[in-house]
Amino acid sequence: MVLWQGVMSTTGHREEMHRHSGWWIPGALLFVLVLLSGLLLGWYLRPGPRSQTAPTAQSGPVRLSLHGIAFAIPANYIENAQARTGGERDAVTLVMLFPSWRGFSQDQARLFVGNAPESPLVRLSLHGDPNSLDAQERLNRLYQPNVAKSEQAPFGLTRYVFVADSAYGANELYAGGSDKGLILFLCERASLEFPSPNCAAIDRPLAPGLSYSYRFKRAYLARWREVSAGVDQLIVKFRQR
Repeated sequence: MVLWQGVMSTTGHREEMHRHSGWWIPGALLFVLVLLSGLLLGWYLRPGPRSQTAPTAQSGPVRLSLHGIAFAIPANYIENAQARTGGERDAVTLVMLFPSWRGFSQDQARLFVGNAPESPLVRLSLHGDPNSLDAQERLNRLYQPNVAKSEQAPFGLTRYVFVADSAYGANELYAGGSDKGLILFLCERASLEFPSPNCAAIDRPLAPGLSYSYRFKRAYLARWREVSAGVDQLIVKFRQR
């Protein structure tokens, strides 16, 4: 009888362990993920010395010049701390949220550190480009030699599929017309390598020797007209005449 009770006790103990083991592993993983996310955000927003890409909530205008073109850009839009000192620059990167087009703020800090497939972050780069090509020249000279086929796509776009072993093989190209002319979007295809794919409008001429590019998540490609118009309006707003 004692032996049977011992077996029953051991069996019951094993059953209890089995019932508990089904949930504590996922729970522990979730706890670790939340903890690491909190530590990352805390490090990113920590007081004291900051990295060159740490944002600021200060919104005062930073006056800078890019290849002879003057800009006054709120500090909380400028990604790099050194660029916030203003003056003559070869390039500057702005970071903002779509569709509000707001720069960094403490209450939305989490949105500026995430990289989810539907992250609303838009990165705009203003940079020197002495040999800039317009969109049609870029399509004809750089992309078309690597295109395997083209077809009509949703949202008023034309889709270009690249030759698999070309330099652009991991991407697709989309072209759309606007009141600013042809716009090209080089978009990463979702894959294990690119689980959160981006689309980029690359090197659009702004002035002689000066171009701009902008990047956003592919999840917003359907709203490419809004993204493009918003970027253009920001540039006009910040440019000094």
